[in-house]
Amino acid sequence: MTYDCDVLVIGGGIVGLSTAYALTRARPGTRVTVLEKESGPARHQTGRNSGVIHSGIYYKPGSLKARYAVRGAAEMVKFCAEYGIAHSVTGKLIVATDRAELPRLHALVQRGRENGIPVRELGPAQISEFEPEISGLAGIHVGTTGVCDFKAVAAQLALGSGADVRYGAEVVRIDRRPERGVAVRTAAGEIIRGRVLVNCAGLQCDRVARLSGDDPGMRIVPFRGEYYDLVRPGLVRGLVYPVPDPAFPFLGVHLTRGVDGSVHVGPNAVPAPAREGYDWSVVRPRDLADTLAWPGTWRIARRHWKYGAGEVHRSLSKSAFTEAVRRLLPRVTEDDLHPAASGVRAQAVLRDGTLVDDFLIREAPRTVHVLNAPSPAATASLPIGREVARRALASLEG
Repeated sequence: MTYDCDVLVIGGGIVGLSTAYALTRARPGTRVTVLEKESGPARHQTGRNSGVIHSGIYYKPGSLKARYAVRGAAEMVKFCAEYGIAHSVTGKLIVATDRAELPRLHALVQRGRENGIPVRELGPAQISEFEPEISGLAGIHVGTTGVCDFKAVAAQLALGSGADVRYGAEVVRIDRRPERGVAVRTAAGEIIRGRVLVNCAGLQCDRVARLSGDDPGMRIVPFRGEYYDLVRPGLVRGLVYPVPDPAFPFLGVHLTRGVDGSVHVGPNAVPAPAREGYDWSVVRPRDLADTLAWPGTWRIARRHWKYGAGEVHRSLSKSAFTEAVRRLLPRVTEDDLHPAASGVRAQAVLRDGTLVDDFLIREAPRTVHVLNAPSPAATASLPIGREVARRALASLEG
């Protein structure tokens, strides 16, 4: 067989492009092709988040999330500085507004220290020193958190990788033969052949896995996160988060001052009737059918229906969303919140309804699948890319 490349990467988000970047640095001369169905990089999860460089404080010690986030945060700051990409290490506050949250806040302090993250405990007066408009019973300050322009990071990874990055190239068929390699066909009818396939397709990763002949053992169930811009950005100096609920893998509505000085408020987390559905008007029957046909979806619904109902209510009612924000920022009004672009999280769900919390990378003959890479994947994209590249190169050698 004549090969067009050594490694064929499906997906031009930050993880796919970081993998391409890592491949060509680990082994110069490796021919890498990246296929991205959109007209440019980072059009979905990467380009539609709050731009936060996460510290790693939330994640279970020893997990991939914890190790890669702590390492990735430092590397991301260095990468942005090296290439002149807008970024800032602002630190952030995590604030308890109810006494019931205090034990969880103290647990975060311990977890942060186990992960090697500098954490400072704060009382109400100290919270006001950092954020005069924020109200809370207690808080912690995490000094290694920051913000950056992840779209610009993805573009630099594409450029710096030296890979053949092809946009508008949607993969519709995969023919994998362990003894011969992989051939894919795009919607335009183009055939590309590679020795090893890497699946970094994000919202479509489970479908790509099935196209290659593998059963991923999970499905992507999309959750939309809706944001507002704060009309009075002067109310917030930096990054302010609530204490997360450990029963659900979302951080809750938070306030984020971006590199451009604007303040993002959100996101919530509502079930999306389309994998790339950025508002309620977008319904794709195939996506909805896939979600409803997966047994894990119904088990999530039974387990978390009360939490989900509250999220949907805040999605449909601006006043309810505003009330949620007021827990942290009492002076905010409905008029202070202007709708901003939404994002969709590619949440991997197992058959038993387990929401996969950690990064999930699986291997098959001549193939590496990245099946769960939610936040903090953008923060951790450089170490994730190296790990995926390591596995791809091992498959190439094998």
